[in-house]
This record gives sequence, C-alpha cells and structure tokens, in this order.
Amino acid sequence: MHLGLKAPKILLFAVLFALAWPVAQSQAAGPETSQAASATLDQFFHQVPYSRELANRALAVLVFPTIVKAGFGIGGEYGEGELQLRGRHAGYYNIASASIGFQFGAQARSVIIMFMTPGALDQFQRTDGFKVGIDGSIAIIAIGAGGAIDTNSVTKPVIGFIFDQKGLMYNLTLEGSKISRIGP
Repeated sequence: MHLGLKAPKILLFAVLFALAWPVAQSQAAGPETSQAASATLDQFFHQVPYSRELANRALAVLVFPTIVKAGFGIGGEYGEGELQLRGRHAGYYNIASASIGFQFGAQARSVIIMFMTPGALDQFQRTDGFKVGIDGSIAIIAIGAGGAIDTNSVTKPVIGFIFDQKGLMYNLTLEGSKISRIGP
C-alpha cells in the first residue's frame, strides 16, 4: 500500500533528475549547437516563404534546433540553442519545462523565436531564467494559405515558430517553459 504512494514520487524524482542532468551538462553547447542552429534556420527559410525577410527585420533570433519532449503521466522537455543578434553569435541558451497530466510518448521539435523590438530583447537578456508566459509572452505564428507569412501582420514584440521535420506544427505552445543562458 505504501508503494502505491511512493511510485508517483519516485517517477517525479526521475523526471526532475532527467531534466536537471542536461542542465548540468549544458557546457556542451558550442560549435555543434551553432551549426545545428544555422541548419535549422536554413530549413525554416526553405520551407516558409518570406521567413528570411521576417528574420532580417528581427533584432535577434533564438534557435533551438532540437527540443525533446517525453512523458508518461509526468513529462518534461529540454533543448539547447543559440541566440543570434543580426546573424552574429550572442550566446547559448537552454529551454526546459515539466508537466503533469495525460501524456505518453516522445517527440522532437525545433523552435525559432524572433525578438522584434528593442524592449522585448532587453527584457529577455536581463531576465535570469526567462519564463514564457510570466516574464513575457511569445506569439506563435500560424502560416497562411500557400505556406507564406504575412510579414505586415506580424506586430507582436516576440514571435515564435514551432516545427518538426515534417513542417510547421500547429496548436502548440511554449507557455511554462523556462529559457536560461548557459554560455557565452
């Protein structure tokens, strides 16, 4: 009977440990992360017309080439990426979150976040552990007919795109995720 009460606690501890371990190992972010970020941006530019124009308008672009999400009742996600200011390296970041609820399985996705205003970028850079939905929100952009972005309609200070190898993903959110700087 006591084992039934301990099982959820053990599972929660295992998930938290799994999330904390990559954070401790985050010094691995480096040239490989930069190369993966560049490849992810190229894939995005190839898949979505006018996305390069939008990225050129952004002050900074944060690219997470691979975010792995897994869960069995209790879940979590983790990924590492690179912030680029006007195409130049400006630091490495990680993204992590944990969740409880009906979930089973694993998936990998890529995320691109664009900072469109100086105020939004400044708030992100000065916040230690930027919590999406608390420290600021990210407007996830849907793609219109023909797969194009209407760059004139993008007016939010921070916008994001979530996609996988098959293309852009819909009805997803980054709410509850924490983004932290992990390296220069």
